[in-house]
Amino acid sequence: MKSLLLRVIFFTAFIAALSVSSLSAKENKQTSDAEIYSNLETFANILDLVQKHYVDKVSSSELLIGAVNGMLNTLDPHSAYLTPQEFKELQEDTSGSFSGVGIEVTVRDGVLTVVSAIVGTPAFAQGVKAGDRILGINGLPTQDMTLNEAIRQLRGKVGDKVTLSLGRDGKTLDIVLVRSLIPQHSVTATELGSGLLHVQISSFQSATARDFKEALGKAAKEKPLKGLILDLRNNPGGLLDQAVRLADLFIKQGVLVSTKGRDKEHDMLFKANPRTKKYNFSVIVLVNAGSASAAEIVAGALQDHKRALILGTKTFGKGSVQTVVPLPDGAGLRLTTARYCTPSGRSIQETGITPDLVVPLEEKGDEEQNSIREKDLLHHLENKEQGKKDASLKEQLLAADNQLRAALFILEHISTK
Repeated sequence: MKSLLLRVIFFTAFIAALSVSSLSAKENKQTSDAEIYSNLETFANILDLVQKHYVDKVSSSELLIGAVNGMLNTLDPHSAYLTPQEFKELQEDTSGSFSGVGIEVTVRDGVLTVVSAIVGTPAFAQGVKAGDRILGINGLPTQDMTLNEAIRQLRGKVGDKVTLSLGRDGKTLDIVLVRSLIPQHSVTATELGSGLLHVQISSFQSATARDFKEALGKAAKEKPLKGLILDLRNNPGGLLDQAVRLADLFIKQGVLVSTKGRDKEHDMLFKANPRTKKYNFSVIVLVNAGSASAAEIVAGALQDHKRALILGTKTFGKGSVQTVVPLPDGAGLRLTTARYCTPSGRSIQETGITPDLVVPLEEKGDEEQNSIREKDLLHHLENKEQGKKDASLKEQLLAADNQLRAALFILEHISTK
C-alpha cells in the first residue's frame, strides 16, 4: 500500500505541477500546502478502502484513471485524459486517416451531441445532423459514457456496422452506419464556371492550407479566378494554425484571431503576414450549425475584416482552445487553456457567428427524395440540348443546395461589377 500511495502522490503531484506551469502560478500559491496534502490524504484513504473492501477486485491504474477523468469532467466537455490509444487516434485525426463513421461529437447539457457530420462520410450520407443527440451506440446507452469512450465505440474495423439511436425533434431514430476509412484530404474544389470556384473544407488538418492553395492554383491555370465560395458547413474545426494560415491568404493586415487564458503564456495574437501572397477576388463563406472552432475562426476573421460575405445559419459556438500535453507511457492530457476572440474582440463561445445573410437550408421531404421521374428510368431518352451538363457535378451540387445557389447568384453579380 505504501508504494501505491507513493505512486498516487507522484501522479497527483505531476498533474498539480502541470497545472502550475500551464495555468496560473499566482492562484496556486494562494492554496496552502496543508490543504493540498490534506486532499491527497483523503484521496489515498478512499483508494485504500476501495481496494480493500470493494465487492470485486479492481486495479489501482483503473482507479487512478477514473479519478483523473472524474476531475477533468468537472471542467468542460473538451478537457480529457487520453489513454495511449486515444492519444494516437487524436494524432491520426489531424495527420492521417482513420476508420469511423465521420461524426464530430461533444457533450452538451450532459448529453452526447453531434457537432457535425463530415461531408463525404457514412454519417453525412445517412443524414446525421448537427444537434442530433446520440442516445445509444450499438444498443449501449451513452448517458454514462465519457466522450472518449463514445468516440471509441464509433470507431472500429472498416466494413463493420454501427447502430446509432438519435434523439431529434422529440423522436428517436435508429440509423445504421457502415464504418469506412475517413481520409486525410480535407479540401474539395469544384468549378462553377466563369472563373468562379466552390471549395469545401471538411476539417482543418495538417495539410489543409497547402491543399487549399494547390486547389486554387490548379483552377487558376484553366482561367483567372474571379470569385470563391468557401464552404465551411459541417466543418468541426481542427488545427488552429491551419485556420490562421487560411485566413491570412485573404486579409492584408491586422489581427486574424487572439487567444486569452488564465496564464499569460496562452495569450496570443495572430496577425496577417504582409509577406503572404494574398487573394483579392470576391469571397462568400457558407456556414451552418456544424461549423465549429477553427471554421468559426476563419469565418469570424473574414467577417470582421469585411473581406467576405458570410451566408447560411448561425455556427456552433465553440470559442475555446485546447492544449494537448504528452504524458508518460504515451498517454496525453487535452486541456482547455484559453478562449479565442475574433479580430474585433468578440468571443463566439456559446453564441456562435451570425451570418451576414441568414439563409436556412431547404431540405427535401421524403416525398421529394423518394419520387421517381423520367430521368431516373433505365434507358430513358436524353435531352440532347442539355447533354452531359445535367450530369455534371456542378449541376448536382446546385440542384440539391439552395444555400450554394444563393451564394453563386450573389457571387456572379459581385464578380461582374
